[in-house]
Amino acid sequence: MKFKVKDVDITTGGTLVAILNRHDAMMLDVHTGDRLRVSRGNHSTVAVLDIAESKKTVKRGYVGLMEEVLKKLHAKQGSTVSISLEEKPRSIALIKRKLDGKKLSPEEIFTIVDDIVHNRLTSIEITYFVSAGYLRGLDMEETVALTKSMIKTGDTLKIDCHPIVDKHCIGGVAGNRTTMVVVPILVAAGYCVPKTSSRAITSPAGTADTMEVLCDVNFKMNDIKKIVDKAGGCMVWGGAVNLAPADDKIITVEHPLSIDAEGQLLASILAKKGSVNATHVLIDIPIGKGAKVTRVDKAKRLKKLFLKIGKKLGMKIKVILTDGSEPIGNGVGPALEARDVLWVMTNHVNAPKDLKQKSLLMASKIMRDYPLSGWKPKHCYRHAKHLLESGKAWEAMQRIMKAQGAKITDWKKISFGKHSFDHKAWKDGKITHIDNVSISRIARVAGAPFDKGAGIFLHHHVGHKVKKGDTLYTVYAENKQKLGYAKDFRKQYDGVEIR
Repeated sequence: MKFKVKDVDITTGGTLVAILNRHDAMMLDVHTGDRLRVSRGNHSTVAVLDIAESKKTVKRGYVGLMEEVLKKLHAKQGSTVSISLEEKPRSIALIKRKLDGKKLSPEEIFTIVDDIVHNRLTSIEITYFVSAGYLRGLDMEETVALTKSMIKTGDTLKIDCHPIVDKHCIGGVAGNRTTMVVVPILVAAGYCVPKTSSRAITSPAGTADTMEVLCDVNFKMNDIKKIVDKAGGCMVWGGAVNLAPADDKIITVEHPLSIDAEGQLLASILAKKGSVNATHVLIDIPIGKGAKVTRVDKAKRLKKLFLKIGKKLGMKIKVILTDGSEPIGNGVGPALEARDVLWVMTNHVNAPKDLKQKSLLMASKIMRDYPLSGWKPKHCYRHAKHLLESGKAWEAMQRIMKAQGAKITDWKKISFGKHSFDHKAWKDGKITHIDNVSISRIARVAGAPFDKGAGIFLHHHVGHKVKKGDTLYTVYAENKQKLGYAKDFRKQYDGVEIR
């Protein structure tokens, strides 16, 4: 059946959608969620049907097409297309099987992942897949299959060097910008470190957000190869390249309900590492109140699973369990965290000791477990510390930043929100807890990560003694309204316990 195209001038961000007037949908006997084959000349695609209740949206005889569909069909306003009913993807039946508690084969899991990547499933259908994994769990074979499928359905970074080292933190700790210190230390030591990182979704800053304060992070695959060839490593946004694209779509539907299915968590992390062909990986699992992992037994279980799955994927993996009970560093928010990093890299007197020590621990762990020729493992911490304090790691950092189009190399040139307020101690005592969740939320309400200069600067950490009236932390915002929101939120959840 022929229809005229209406360009609705909307993008879905993925799912291919076509809209029919209710009368036309009834004539075709199709319903919301059905699949339609939409064709124009030699171009054809399958779209998910939505139905318009009003002819103001889509008139009879017309089909409203989202930008993604228009692009695939090379169509425009007024073009003529043919529409026919298409069978729903096989993935839907497979997701139902998993919901019923059945085990899926590697081929079946690949089918689902491939449909996710090629936008054949709606966000609701992907949510059911995530829910099935959360409710029924994924066994070892399913988790390995999911990881391999995520890697296979995306691009992979091919770099001519060995070993290729990578690291990952499970997350949940405010600040904790260790990647930006560890990578330059390892590069200075002679390792190849093509680090792709995420942007913040529910936190005040991701590594990509923070690195973007200092230099560009959006690069295509060929550009990343050139940067690594030139500088020995990189710190770029993984979302700019097609690495494990199914993971990003799955994460998007997980976050509204904070679903963190174990199998999908493992697959998500290791697929990203596999997509850059990492041979040696360090996983950091912070444990503590307010972190993603709050119990030691769960952390130990995750550690075992990482090691088992890594072995099946041909990766050498080491896992460390660290203290995640309070923020790491003093800054929370892109610009404030970037300043912390530059302070550490340049051995400034204000460098946060906890950020420096944790970064040295992680770098030396990689150097000890995966030594380059001629090294003595027992001297690795001393060697990592020398690389940092001698300025060699800072030189490596500057090479990376220059290769990525450096904007700022001097911490004094980093700017923060021009509006701020101090949160002061309400009594004398010792700080017994700083809550990661509350601190992160205040920073986000203030505008981070989208406003790079927004966030929190912590003047004190757990164990410090304070007097009434001492400034516990300073909140920065780029406009008065967001600062007001942060003040109001802080009244309910200030994030600091004093006893």
